[in-house]
Amino acid sequence: MSETRTPLMTPVLLVGCAIILMSFAIRASFGVFQIPIAEEFGWLRAEFSMAIAIQNLAWGIGQPIFGAIAEKIGDRKAIILGALTYAVGLVASSYAVSPEAHQVWNWFIGFGIAGTGFGVILAVVGRAASDENRSMALAITTAAGSGGQVVGAPLAEWMLTMMPWQSVFLVFTGMILGVILLLPMMRAPVRATKAEIEETLGQILVKAFKDPSYTLIFLGFFSCGYQLAFITAHFPALVTEMCGPIQPGSMLDNIGISTTSALGAVAISLIGLANIAGTLLAGWAGKHYPKKYLLAGIYTGRTLVAALFFMFPITPVSVLVFSVAMGSLWLATVPLTSGLVAYIYGLRYMGTLYGIVFFSHQLGSFMGVWLGGRMYDVTEDYERVWWIGVAVGAFSAIVHLPIREKPLAVARAA
Repeated sequence: MSETRTPLMTPVLLVGCAIILMSFAIRASFGVFQIPIAEEFGWLRAEFSMAIAIQNLAWGIGQPIFGAIAEKIGDRKAIILGALTYAVGLVASSYAVSPEAHQVWNWFIGFGIAGTGFGVILAVVGRAASDENRSMALAITTAAGSGGQVVGAPLAEWMLTMMPWQSVFLVFTGMILGVILLLPMMRAPVRATKAEIEETLGQILVKAFKDPSYTLIFLGFFSCGYQLAFITAHFPALVTEMCGPIQPGSMLDNIGISTTSALGAVAISLIGLANIAGTLLAGWAGKHYPKKYLLAGIYTGRTLVAALFFMFPITPVSVLVFSVAMGSLWLATVPLTSGLVAYIYGLRYMGTLYGIVFFSHQLGSFMGVWLGGRMYDVTEDYERVWWIGVAVGAFSAIVHLPIREKPLAVARAA
């Protein structure tokens, strides 16, 4: 009798991709609001940067919480709670007129991202996928997040030409609430061994915290968050202020990109577009090669790309080249890191275990966004904070190398 093969494309995967795409389209657009909101209220750059930094920190804190909620009361209920929290934060932020109010309501937005983001969705998709398809299924879901990045920043930039930023936030509210309509199609089986099912969350957490490899994974994910969040929040402003002018009659000018502000928004979109291919390639490679070496290679590539970008004059062409190069490495770490956690520690509590690792990612995100705004206000440029990002990228490349990439029970028996 031939073995039944589980298809790669399932309703769980398709719905997971749609939710991630919507959640990340909104999240990726916040850098576009950096200058309009600061100029409207006369704030320092650090004020709105702190709000985005808090959003990233709340996302990190909320990720293991929502992972545990999903494992306790159900994935779909956790996603509904996340979407509602996201909506509350967006609506309240649209009425906020002080830095402190934006910073408070971005806690809600951050928790909302946690409930509709990687920790919950990747765990559902991972459990629904077969062993053979899991690496690619996680990569496809992650690539959908890049799809959100492709459309999010340009969509926000386009809407800002027609309405105030407050109205854009309300439109985004309707978009994130719309994902709730997709949830009836999202039901994932629990693919776990008998031993994993019988093991309690406390028991697996103790094992993970005692395992040096888990600590290395946690530490290594920090730079990913630092680099991604800094670029998402500050790169549009960096390009607007530091890039050389777009020449009249140039290719960019001919396709409607005539200002460095528009180029900054397009750069975020281009990063997301390039990352779709990069993430899918990482998913394929994760099935055939050790994930820890792939992660070390990705962080090394990011370090080189970021260093070279600032070593030469920043021009429209270098912005485009950087966007494609960095984009190909952008979220490629996510399916590999989540897959590594699932492979070593099992599927039963993948959401919580990956959520804790993701907290390190979001600590990096907080530092990248906040430090970017703070150091800009002090130095009036982004150069120093950029080189800090280069350094932490090199650190992450190194710490992945000693990880023992074996299932925990096998590793302990060896």
